[in-house]
Amino acid sequence: MLRGASADALTALTDQVRSVRTLADAEVLGDELFSVAVLLRSDPALRRVATDASLPAEVKQGLVSELLSGKVGERTLDIVTDAVARRWTAQRDLPDSLERLSEIALVRSVGAKADQLADELFGVAQSLKSNPELRDALANPGRSVDDRVQLVDNIFSGKVLPATVTLTKQALAGSYRTVGAALQVYREVAAQVAGERVATIRVAEPLTDADRTRLQQALAKQYGRDVHINEVVDPDVLGGIRVELGDDVIDGTIANRIDDARRRLVG
Repeated sequence: MLRGASADALTALTDQVRSVRTLADAEVLGDELFSVAVLLRSDPALRRVATDASLPAEVKQGLVSELLSGKVGERTLDIVTDAVARRWTAQRDLPDSLERLSEIALVRSVGAKADQLADELFGVAQSLKSNPELRDALANPGRSVDDRVQLVDNIFSGKVLPATVTLTKQALAGSYRTVGAALQVYREVAAQVAGERVATIRVAEPLTDADRTRLQQALAKQYGRDVHINEVVDPDVLGGIRVELGDDVIDGTIANRIDDARRRLVG
């Protein structure tokens, strides 16, 4: 969680990403911002200089321009040079913020398909959960990032949106603890860009369209904004429904009621 000057900087930089007009430009911007974030994480000396509040902004901007000119587009360079001129609460906040800006840009690159992107990211996460061999292969530190990126390409390219593939690749080399954690954040970013929140529901059998609509309306009323639903069919819940939305959990499953009754009997 960014605080103070870093939070203010990210807010201002986000406005610049939102001003990108075309989907293609947003896609390029997302790729390039992530590359710069990786560079800053891998080079402590560069990161230290880029966030040194005692150095004049012009000096830091000149260094970044010299380093990145010809390697990234003009819009990316403008955002990065603006970023290094700002104050950052901690050194790591700069690459972390550029990574978040990359995520926002990639979500914006799909235009009106933000809901589809969120669904596909959820599908990738579910594939990893249900396929331990694939999950372990992508998490294996003994395999190079390039090798794991190729694996993602082989499995998902042509089957999902390009942004889904790109974000899954970024999950392998970004700042998140696990690929699953990264995919969860990406889903939330996709929902935020679409003006929604994300809820994961667990049910014993798939919801009907009518039930899904009623649930979305109820959640939207409770949380004051539209809610995007990702559905997990889990026979272990037996019946009822469990809703997970951020830190909130509403567990109305039969399995939970049985557990509660068992605890009361034991107590």
